[in-house]
Amino acid sequence: MSVDVLHLAINFIESTESEQLQAQFRQELVPVSQSVAHLIEQLHLAYNGKPAKGYATFSDDLQDRMALPLAQWQAQERSFLQLAEQATSQLVVQLVQHQIQETGYFMLCHYRYLATEYVLITMLGSKDHFSVTPDLLLSTDQHLDIARMQLAARIDLTEYQTSPEQNKYISFIRGRAGRKVADFFLDFLGCAEGVVAKEQSKVVLACVEEYLSASDYDASEKSAVRKQVYDYCEEQTKQGLDVHLQELSATIDSSDARAFTDYCAEQNIEVPEQFPVDVKELKTLVKFSGAGGGVSISFEQKHLGERVRYDMDKDLLIIQGVPPNLKDQLQRFLKGFSSFDHKG
Repeated sequence: MSVDVLHLAINFIESTESEQLQAQFRQELVPVSQSVAHLIEQLHLAYNGKPAKGYATFSDDLQDRMALPLAQWQAQERSFLQLAEQATSQLVVQLVQHQIQETGYFMLCHYRYLATEYVLITMLGSKDHFSVTPDLLLSTDQHLDIARMQLAARIDLTEYQTSPEQNKYISFIRGRAGRKVADFFLDFLGCAEGVVAKEQSKVVLACVEEYLSASDYDASEKSAVRKQVYDYCEEQTKQGLDVHLQELSATIDSSDARAFTDYCAEQNIEVPEQFPVDVKELKTLVKFSGAGGGVSISFEQKHLGERVRYDMDKDLLIIQGVPPNLKDQLQRFLKGFSSFDHKG
């Protein structure tokens, strides 16, 4: 991986003794070094690995929050440090307005990955890290908690300049349970949600299943295609890339790379040339799972209709060939009760 770090600014948002949020500003950019490059590479990978992302575009009536300062920076009318200071102050305002007591290190990074330039905006917490010195003394330090990154958004500067009409040049992490990032992080950025990856994923899922139903593939071939589609979409998401319709079509049928795109056109199904996906929505291509009422079940999609049969009328799921470890547990439990019941 080659991440070219161009600018990095770090400020700190803290809570005072009176529980008021305030910002501490670093007076200069962080010098780019090998350690900084490694940090941004880790952030890039962590961000790409977040499964639940939304996509947005700048709102016309909220240009002063991020769009205008960003444009001024791109026009060299303000420095990246000034952009970071403005963004930090704006985030504090939004946190207060939304009554969210979030603190941490607020970072803006301008970097290039492959041929695309990004501005990554995130706030990270810290966690204690323990080590033992050569004298066998316990040492404690604080590290950035990259694994729990939740407040984050990324502006694709290249797409913003070349094709803003696609309404997905800003991506953001939707947030953990009980914390809707869209309620305040998008307000901070001054943007509104654009392309909905979940909906795009449902369209892809439906199109693939319709195409397979109309094809001459047997059951095993259909399962293989579903897995290939899922693997392709998952890999694109991990790389932070869109799914490309032509590549998807070639993945579905390597012998006729246009077969899937032609089918969509014939059926008047509108599928964009490229689009983001939510991999979780595509999981049923390879696996079914569900939980409720104390029961949790998961099985590979290819087993449906063979080892696993579902009777919709009776709402009955029949499993042939119980997994050995589960079978052993059940037999031990039932035999134990049987022996107990027959005692004197």
